[in-house]
Amino acid sequence: MEPLTWTGALGAYLNPVFTLAVLGLILTVASYLLLSAVENTKAVFTTGPQNRQGPAPHSETLADFIFPLSAITAILGMVYLLAGIVTPYGTAGIIGELGVRFLPVWIALAATFFLSLTYKRKLGLYGKLFDSPIGMVGFAIVMFWVFTAIFVSMDMVITHDPLGQVSGMKNKLPGTPLRGAAEGDYTHYLLGGDNLARDVFSRMVKGSQVVLVIAPAATLFAFMVGITLGLPAGYFGGKLDTVISFMANLVLAFPVILLFFLLVTPEIRAAGIQIPGTGYIWTVPTILASILFLFPLVFLVVLFDSRYFTQPAKRNLYVGLTVLIGGYIYLGLAWDADPFGLISIDSGVLIVFVSVVFVNSPTVFRIVRGLVLDIKTRDYVAAGQTRGEGPWYIMLWEILPNARGPLIVDFCLRIGYTTILLGTLGFFGLGLSSESPDWGTTINAGRRLLSIYPHPAIVPAIALMSLVLGLNLLADGLREESLKD
Repeated sequence: MEPLTWTGALGAYLNPVFTLAVLGLILTVASYLLLSAVENTKAVFTTGPQNRQGPAPHSETLADFIFPLSAITAILGMVYLLAGIVTPYGTAGIIGELGVRFLPVWIALAATFFLSLTYKRKLGLYGKLFDSPIGMVGFAIVMFWVFTAIFVSMDMVITHDPLGQVSGMKNKLPGTPLRGAAEGDYTHYLLGGDNLARDVFSRMVKGSQVVLVIAPAATLFAFMVGITLGLPAGYFGGKLDTVISFMANLVLAFPVILLFFLLVTPEIRAAGIQIPGTGYIWTVPTILASILFLFPLVFLVVLFDSRYFTQPAKRNLYVGLTVLIGGYIYLGLAWDADPFGLISIDSGVLIVFVSVVFVNSPTVFRIVRGLVLDIKTRDYVAAGQTRGEGPWYIMLWEILPNARGPLIVDFCLRIGYTTILLGTLGFFGLGLSSESPDWGTTINAGRRLLSIYPHPAIVPAIALMSLVLGLNLLADGLREESLKD
């Protein structure tokens, strides 16, 4: 079996064209920026009627070429990725085979965009996102990794066991054939092997699962805590606001990174309170989880109770189901006491999870409190009070929906921030196990031989960068559209 090159046999035809397109695009953009700067400078120092003639034609002419060149470059890039689908194995090289592995992701993305664009006028703020080019690009990048994580869980996309070691594949370059491949094995390490002879590509796509499970879920819990405390603090004010704000400011007084690192150190994880007469140690992760994981339960109970207060049968049903199901999940996650053994969470993941919630909750609280202080003075809130609506109904069903724009934007940004935190923790060997395929741990393992074998560290670094970039672009798009809403 021969090693794969990056572009395979198609590279002899596509590489020159793609190189010319990229160089043309770079030169056009650079020339446009330079000419625009020169023309704007001249306009500042030019007086008289000629200064009111609008933009000079030179930069406009170059601007007309930017979009076609960008489209040509993007199309050629897609040809590299999709050529492997219609050509024999290896003809399109490593890039083509990567495109084949991600085929379910491309199909899911195409279906998502088709349906979203078709029904965007009926989808509220989500539909308006597709009016923003920046938001669409960010959404595409984020959903690429979301679909990748989903299909990896179905044993698709992935090529090898992310923890499996193959003799003779240590630090092998991308495209190296698998030594001693048995029937049914994927025949190449597409992105090479790491220092323990594990497949870099498989670890990269598997790492997306770790990141996209912890980061969004922990951020959602942090928002539940922040909203549950921020709504009454901003609405009622007084001593309640003073006490909660003081506690939030106390947490925020510590440097975030330092506090985060402190919470996940092995010494803190092992520390706790011994329950007299039982020998049970109430560890710091369990203490934090038992407190913080209550807030989503409280939030949902109050949400249903306030909404269906005048319909006791429906209210009792929803509240009862929330307490029953939520309490069951709470016992499994916070106390590892699921009587059926179905719900549990690894101690390493638990401390990372609760640390993210603990560190992010005060900031979310301050954002929600500030929004409530502004919105509670609006006329529709006064109308709700005049109708005799309860305070929790007004907070949850009048104020909170009208604060959704800034909160959704902050939620996307905070997921990106949490992703960076998780990567930083893995890089320093804290939190998750050293065998975990999460991107931070993989970067840390690959950096030791970075000058000789850069691919084990560069691949997960690019994955991490792309996801955070996508989240930031998505947040920018949502911000634009929420301001129009």
